[in-house]
Amino acid sequence: MSALTETVWDVVVVGGGNAALCAAIEAAEAGRRVIILEGAPKTYRGGNSRHTRNFRCMHRGPLSVLTDSYEEDEYLDDLLRVTKGNTDENLARLAIRTSEQCLPWMEAHGVRFQPSLSGTLSLGRTNAFFLGGGKALVNAYYNTAADLGIEVVYEAQVAHVEIEDGRFNAVEVEIAGGAKQRIEGRTVVLASGGFQGDIDWLARAWGPAARNFLIRGTPYNRGVVLKDMLDQGADSVGDPTQCHAVAIDGRAPKFDGGIVTRLDCVPFSVVVNKNGERFYDEGEDVWPKRYAIWGRLVAAQPDQVAYSIIDSKSANLFMPSVFPAVEADTLEGLAEKMGLPAEKLRQTVGAFNAACREGNFHPTELDGLATEGVEPQKTNWARPITDPPFYGYSLRPGVTFTYLGLKVDETARVTMDGRKLENVWAAGEIMAGSILGEGYLAGFGMTIGTVFGRIAGQQAAQGAVRGENSHAA
Repeated sequence: MSALTETVWDVVVVGGGNAALCAAIEAAEAGRRVIILEGAPKTYRGGNSRHTRNFRCMHRGPLSVLTDSYEEDEYLDDLLRVTKGNTDENLARLAIRTSEQCLPWMEAHGVRFQPSLSGTLSLGRTNAFFLGGGKALVNAYYNTAADLGIEVVYEAQVAHVEIEDGRFNAVEVEIAGGAKQRIEGRTVVLASGGFQGDIDWLARAWGPAARNFLIRGTPYNRGVVLKDMLDQGADSVGDPTQCHAVAIDGRAPKFDGGIVTRLDCVPFSVVVNKNGERFYDEGEDVWPKRYAIWGRLVAAQPDQVAYSIIDSKSANLFMPSVFPAVEADTLEGLAEKMGLPAEKLRQTVGAFNAACREGNFHPTELDGLATEGVEPQKTNWARPITDPPFYGYSLRPGVTFTYLGLKVDETARVTMDGRKLENVWAAGEIMAGSILGEGYLAGFGMTIGTVFGRIAGQQAAQGAVRGENSHAA
C-alpha cells in the first residue's frame, strides 16, 4: 500500500457508490489521477446503489426506454408534493434539468436500460430501469473506472478528512483493518453516504424506537466521514430524523435486505397495527408518490410494526416481496398465524368492507373508489376484503438513507462556517438533504447522485489543476 502514500493524488474520492463513481469517472476523463476509497469489501462495493432499480429522468420527448415526456415543471411538482416544499428549489431544478443529459452519459459508460416491468410502480414514463438492476450499473462503472486507470481501494475506511485554513490536504484511512495511512490529494469528493448504519446515532435522533428499525441499505454507511466533517464545523443541512424509509417485509434481515424486501401491496390492502386497528389512508395517492411515507407511519405504531391484509382479488396486482405472504382461508386463521387479535381484525375488516362502495377499480391509476363512513377513509382502490384465501405481510420501517448531510452549492462545493471550502466537494446521499428535506420520490436518489457526482468530479478536476499550479508556484 506504500504506493498510495508516495504520491499526491489529483482527486481523492471517498465512497464507492453511484455518486462516487460518477465523480471519479468525470475527473479521470479530464486527465486527473484519481483514487477511490471504498469502505466496503469488494463483494459489497457500491453502497445503496447495489439495491437500486431505476433513475428518475426529465425528458422532453421519448428518450431511450422512456415514453412520452416528463418535463421540468411536472417533475418539480412531483418533488414538491412529496417533500411538502421542504427543498432547495435552485438545487432541485438543477438536478431535474441535468438529469436529461445524464441518461445518454450513463449509456455511454456501460449502463443498459430496459422498459419497466409490470408491477413496478407504474413508472414507465418517468423512470428508466437498469437492465440487471443496480448491481449491473455499479459493475459497469467499475469496469469503466478500471479502463480509465482509476485506483480503487476496498475496505478503506476514511476516519478523518484533514482540512486546514479552508483547504483539504489529506485523508486518514484505515485499510482492511490495518494501521491508519495518510493519503494526500489536491482535491477531495465526499460521497460516503448517510449514517443509517449506525443504530446508536439513529436512536439518538429518533429515540429508542429506532432500535426496531431495519436498515434496507448497506451496513457500511455509518456516517464516519459526515460526523468528522460536522465536528470540524462544516455546514449541515437536513433533519437527523428525516430519511428515505419505506415499509418493508418484517422478516427482512437487520441490514442490507435491499429492494426485494419492499412491500408494494399497501394500496390494495387494509393496514392495521398490532392491535388490529387501521391508522392511515392506504389509497391516498399513486404508490410512487406515497410508498416512502409508510416507513415513518409504521415507525409511529406500537412496537414499530404493522400488517397488510389482502384477499385473493389483489394477490397478483403488485411486485411481491422475496418472502411469501402468510396465507389462510379465514381472517381469523390469518390473525392467528400473524399474532393479531382475531376478533378485532374481523371487526376492523368488517367495518371497512361495509364502507366500500360500488365503482370502477383501476389498479394503476387514481380511481376514486373510496370508502364512506369509516375512519380513516380509504380514498382509492377500496374494495371489500372478502375473497379467500386471505394473505398477510408484516411491515417494519426500512431505512435506506438519512437526510442529515453536508450543505453544498450548485457546484457541489461544501461550505464551512458559511464559507466555501477551497477544494472539497460532496455528492450523493451525504448531501441529498439539500434537496430532500423530507419524503422521497422513486428513483430520485439516483438522480441526485448522478447529477452531483458528475458536477463534483468536473469541479474537482478543475480544482486539481489549480492546486497543482499553486503547489508548483
